[in-house]
Amino acid sequence: MKAKTVLPAVAMTAVSMVLTLAVVVMWLGRAVPWPVALVVGLGIDGGWLATLAYERRLAAQGDHNPAVTAVGWSFGALASGVLVAHALTAEESAGAWLAVAWLPIAAKALWLVHGMWERTALTPVALDAIRGIQQEARDEAAVARARLRAEAGTEETRLTAVTQAGARVARVQAKTAHTLSRAWSTLETARAGEETGRALTSVTSRVTSDVVARWELPVWGPYEPIPALESGPALTDAALDRLVDDIRTSQDPALSYREMATRFRAAGHSASEVRLRAAWKRVA
Repeated sequence: MKAKTVLPAVAMTAVSMVLTLAVVVMWLGRAVPWPVALVVGLGIDGGWLATLAYERRLAAQGDHNPAVTAVGWSFGALASGVLVAHALTAEESAGAWLAVAWLPIAAKALWLVHGMWERTALTPVALDAIRGIQQEARDEAAVARARLRAEAGTEETRLTAVTQAGARVARVQAKTAHTLSRAWSTLETARAGEETGRALTSVTSRVTSDVVARWELPVWGPYEPIPALESGPALTDAALDRLVDDIRTSQDPALSYREMATRFRAAGHSASEVRLRAAWKRVA
């Protein structure tokens, strides 16, 4: 893995040094003897290479010196400046020389990338541990997603079943209510009919010799429970009749049996349901 970063840096450095030396010799060789130009080129390349070697030594020791790094970048900038100056003064192929003027800076940047890789490199054991942790996290996430999907599916099934059961109950209740309403309507029609009411009244048992019981509809719907047992001293029939008549005629129009019975119990009086209904029939 190390070769993936160090080999490009080495190759770029070699190309940059050769190019810098050749440009210095060609450019300065016109004004000074070529040995002098060669020394200048070797000086630039040597300074660049020396600072690079010292930086590598410090990096191997886990150290870093900003001054050495600044000197190295200075030599790289100097080499690029020489290449740019040569390209600007060249009579032929100025664009080509200008295109390769960035090579010293690029070589320095590659060494910077290699140094960053070395500072962040991990051992195979650490990499294996990291991969194991990542795989474990992925496994847990997959299990959690599967659990959530399963729970969501179960909840959806449960809600569907509850909804369907509720719909069936609602349909049964609606059907029952419809049947009861039709039966109640039939009973009310029979009760309200003159001939039918007279016929039904004629077959009911007489409470007294001169009073005929009125046929009542059955109670349908919510009602208040009425105690069937007497909780106090029994009232005589005459006293019970007076109380029932007073309560019944306390309001105009007269109260119904249910309203009368409710007020009778609320007033604290006690009488069995049979006696109370018999008294109602007598006074009504």
